[in-house]
Amino acid sequence: MQIFRGIHHRGIASACALTIGNFDGVHRGHQAMLALLKNEARHRGLPSCVLTFEPHPRDFFAHRLQQPERAPARIATLRDKLAELKACGIDQCVIMPFNAGLAALSPEAFVQEVLVQGLGVRYVLIGDDFRYGAKRAGDYAALSASAQQKGFEVARMNSYEIAFSEPQSADQPTGVRVSSSAVREALAKGDMAQAALLLGRPYSLSGHVIHGRQLGRALNCPTLNVRFGHDKPAASGIFVARVHGLSPAPLPGVANLGVRPTLDRHDANQGQVLLETHCLEWPSSLGVEGGYGKLIQVELLHKLHDERAYESLPALEAGIQRDCDDARHWLATQP
Repeated sequence: MQIFRGIHHRGIASACALTIGNFDGVHRGHQAMLALLKNEARHRGLPSCVLTFEPHPRDFFAHRLQQPERAPARIATLRDKLAELKACGIDQCVIMPFNAGLAALSPEAFVQEVLVQGLGVRYVLIGDDFRYGAKRAGDYAALSASAQQKGFEVARMNSYEIAFSEPQSADQPTGVRVSSSAVREALAKGDMAQAALLLGRPYSLSGHVIHGRQLGRALNCPTLNVRFGHDKPAASGIFVARVHGLSPAPLPGVANLGVRPTLDRHDANQGQVLLETHCLEWPSSLGVEGGYGKLIQVELLHKLHDERAYESLPALEAGIQRDCDDARHWLATQP
């Protein structure tokens, strides 16, 4: 998959079949849309293209209005989003910087400057809740009218729903609409099974292992540290984990995702969201320093509890040991 930041690049295809969105999490609804896009692109002899935005538009407006509570919790990092788009077979992804200039574009200007002149669209597939242009003034009807004038096709995909596998009570719905909001809700509740159902895979995060303070090693619990990159993760707490990228088979572990209530106010990482994972099994071939610099993927399988602040190092060490024991017990119960 080719990746471009912005639309002013020679390598961008001169014509494409396009879908537009934030694609946070690349859940099963996104996957269905991307599969349809690929099929429509193939029939037209066009490359498939995703137009996405960084930062998230709601992040931009939350910062501009100085209202951080309006920013959405992030399901995935940009790295993970791009990896999932590639796995879905998309030919190219264009990342538009969402800034004041883009936010001010009228729907008509967005179509002309970005879609037509920038990307050469021939076919556009959107979701049923898609909005575009300044103040979200553009909708499906407006895009369809522009398409007739500019000479490209537009299609709309309805919401993607999945049915519950087990009977529900009479007052409960028979299924759920798959959306990034639904994934965020599941992760906020620590319902990793529901999150996996919506995503079509276990929830995971990836990144390169960085050096930390080596406090875990001092506590006989060395960790693999990965920066999340956003200050508002959709999930947080202590999890049973599975680590890919260090050995042929995934390694069981315990992961902490959050700001790590710290014992040292001079901690260089204080306040930053980190994913810290302790492997319950460690390949001897890696040695003590073998994880640093490696690109790993950590699946968060089951939430044990929220982050806790411990009053002392011995209390922290005892808490870590309990988490490791609980993780081993949970893993032993899985098929």
